[in-house]
Amino acid sequence: MIQVFNLSKSYARDSAAITDITFKIAKGDFVYLTGPSGAGKSTLLKLLYCAEQPSRGQMLINGLNLTRISPGRIARFRRVLGVVFQDFKLLNSRSVYENVAFPLEIQGRRSVEIRQKVYQTLKVVGLEHRLNRLPLELSGGEQQRVAIARALVVDPLVLLADEPTGNLDPEKSEQIIELFRGANARGSTVLLATHDREIIRRHPRRVLTLEGGRLVDDRSP
Repeated sequence: MIQVFNLSKSYARDSAAITDITFKIAKGDFVYLTGPSGAGKSTLLKLLYCAEQPSRGQMLINGLNLTRISPGRIARFRRVLGVVFQDFKLLNSRSVYENVAFPLEIQGRRSVEIRQKVYQTLKVVGLEHRLNRLPLELSGGEQQRVAIARALVVDPLVLLADEPTGNLDPEKSEQIIELFRGANARGSTVLLATHDREIIRRHPRRVLTLEGGRLVDDRSP
């Protein structure tokens, strides 16, 4: 499902964010991406959802070569992708419902289908009672769940998440991880970046470890 070959990204001379990374993730897998701050986790995820292009190497998702993708195809590719950003990237002037409905509207789904999917997904994340609220009226944990609902509502083939439990207490972190485990059980391939070793200990899965922009360990439980 995800294939990465000799991937490197540099932002300036002698400033490599990631260097010569190679790995494969099979369809339906749940994989952690870990490492200290500045290790390159966020950069790798940005490359995988085509926010940036690599300096060298290749990456494929669902057979599509992302290093050769045209700008016009990026939007279509993202329709099968769910992304949970570290800073949520919610639309603060739109309600919870409108935020979650947004990717379905881009896909041109029918209004009846959108209403049904949004409500079902908000129920999964426990926020159906907040659908008319604005993001800034919610707690940080609730905003995070809205961001996850927006990613889940499209039934993504691949789900990418950048530190989704950052700054949350253990109980809320556990709730968030259960949402990703549920998405994985429904068929989504999950790559989740985290520095929380306790989560990895409680829910062991394959772990890719980055240090200094390099893949230094690839370990399965």
